[in-house]
Formats: sequence, structure tokens, C-alpha cells
Amino acid sequence: MQNTSASIPRSFIPQMEPWHGKEEKEAICKYLDSGGWLMEFKKTREFEKSICDYTGAKFCSVLPNGTVSLFIALTALGIGKEDEVIVPDYTMIASPNAVKLAGARPVFVDIEKENLCMDAAQAEAAITDKTKAVMHVSINGRAGSLDKLIALCKNRGIYLVEDAAQSLGSFYNGKHLGTHGAVGSFSFSAPKVITTGQGGALVTDDESVFKKIKKIKDFGRIADGVDIHDEMGWNFKFTDIQSVIGIEQMKKLAWRANRKKEIYAKYKGLLHGIKEIQFINTDLAEVSPWFIDVLVEDRENLIKYLKENSIGSRPFYPPIHSQSIYAHVEGNFPVTTEITNRGLWLPSSSKLADDEIEYICGKMRCFYGYS
Repeated sequence: MQNTSASIPRSFIPQMEPWHGKEEKEAICKYLDSGGWLMEFKKTREFEKSICDYTGAKFCSVLPNGTVSLFIALTALGIGKEDEVIVPDYTMIASPNAVKLAGARPVFVDIEKENLCMDAAQAEAAITDKTKAVMHVSINGRAGSLDKLIALCKNRGIYLVEDAAQSLGSFYNGKHLGTHGAVGSFSFSAPKVITTGQGGALVTDDESVFKKIKKIKDFGRIADGVDIHDEMGWNFKFTDIQSVIGIEQMKKLAWRANRKKEIYAKYKGLLHGIKEIQFINTDLAEVSPWFIDVLVEDRENLIKYLKENSIGSRPFYPPIHSQSIYAHVEGNFPVTTEITNRGLWLPSSSKLADDEIEYICGKMRCFYGYS
């Protein structure tokens, strides 16, 4: 476990960093010494089981990354050419790109300012006879209007796909995010709370969907190791060497998820009263924030000032509709535009020590004239 009160801040505090230790190193050496073949096999099944045990999902399949996992989720649900999938305008580019990869069309809607997740009313208004799914992105572990989207999808006979890439360790009404829809997707890229370098996972309670996922990721084979293919598939298998790391990372997840809550609470307390900084409403009883996200005034100069004081930060994702590859998108997205112009991610690693947070907040107070 991390010492949360280091005496001196590091020479530079990164906005985010992966965290692995001797447990991962020892586990890899033990696996290599055992003669493991590195490919997806028993350790991958063990990693998948640990994800099921933690999230409460019945089935899990791990994949090369979160973009691939979203693509396979859509494909396993039969979504493709001529279909539409509703996606929030504020999300990581992987969300709509996975829809495009599946051959479908992403339809963008604005978000709710109070939680940064999809606006359920706008999602309902965007449904057409071509709509096959709503992709709910639980930004920073927040569920937003998930209950309304669940009811909407049920009433309209369309799928709810959960992009829960940022939400491992977060729950909604006592149930882990990613397990409320037809299928949920997680990410294990380097900035996530646990990482395998690159990696993703799909969870579902539907055995038929799970079987489709397994088939698609293994060339569309009729059975393991049989080179007869009756459906289109690809090679999207994982590796046991990554799973060895993932297993050790999962053992640390509960502590890290709790530490993220402590970090968020400490930031909020130390920055309280600064009118130029706005926190997003976050229920720490269920949400383990991925990043410490705030809306700030004079963002670009603040970023520069923090960097000059050896503190890393990162602006929010820009609106999807502002990206050149989606320049054809029509519609108005005022909330997304506002928050992406003001949004900033502060240092958020679960490795952060308390005195580092105090140092960061002290510099921010100084920047806004509150010291």
C-alpha cells in the first residue's frame, strides 16, 4: 500500500501514471519459469473470473483493448450496416469509432451538466427506426441518468451498451457499472485504475451474447482449435502474460478504488471556497473517480502555471463533433461545448501522497489569489 503522507513531493507530479510493483514482477517470473506459452489460456480464464467475482457479472471475456471490446460488443448484438447507435458528444473518441468499426452510424446527443453523462431526454428524441442501441458512457465512474436509459431501452426494444472504461470500482444502486445493460465494456490501458498496458473486457449476464463474443474474438471458429468457420471473426485474443499482471492488479483494486475516493475528497476540501473552480457532483458512496475532474476559469494559463510548478494536468476531451473526422455531424451541443472548454483533469494516480495533493491545491489557490 502507498504511503499517503510522503514528506517531499516528487520533482514532477504527473497527471496520471500506471502503478505496478514487486508482486507483478514476481508473478511474471514465476509464470515464465513454469513454461507458460504466453498466449491466452489458463491465466486469462483466471483473470476473467476475478473480474466476474468483483463486478458480479456472470460472464467475462478479456480483449486487446477497450475499442476492440466495444466493437465486439456491438457485433455480438448483431449491430452493423444501416444501424444507428446513440452516443454522447462528450466521450473518448473510442466510443463512436467502435460504432463506425462495426459498420453502424453513431448519432450524437448532448450531456447533462450535473454529471457529464448522456442526456436521457435527448437520447429518447434521437431514436429512429434505425436505432439499435444506446451507448451509455459512465464518465469518471458516474452513472448519470442510467435508470432512465435502462427504462428507455427496455420500452423501445433496443440494447443498452455500457462503455464503463472509466468505471472499474464504481457502482450504481449497489450494482457495478457495466452490468446494467446487455453488455458492458472496461479498459485496462495505462491510465486506468488497474492496467495490463493495453487491454479491455466485456461482461454480460447473457450466455448467448457471451458465446458470440468468444466466437468473434477467435476467428469465428465453430469450436476451440477447430479450423472451420461458419461466421465472420477475427483474432482478438488476449495473452496470459498480460493476464498474470491483471490478476495481481485486481488484488489491489479494492484498495485503489477506496484511495481514489479519499483523494477526491481531499482535493474538494482543500479547494473549497475558490469560486473559479467547480467540482462535478460525485457520490463517493458508490463512485470511485477515475480522474479528479474540475471545471476551471482561465484553464490554459492554469495549465501553464501548474506545469511551471512541476504539476501535470490534462484538458477534458474535446467534443466529438469538433473532431475533423466527425465534422459532418449536425446538431447543437451547448453543455458539451461549455464543459470541454473549462474542464481539467488534475493529478489523479492512486499513488498520490497526501502532501502532494496539498502542494497541488496550494499552487492552485495561489494562482487564483486565495493564498
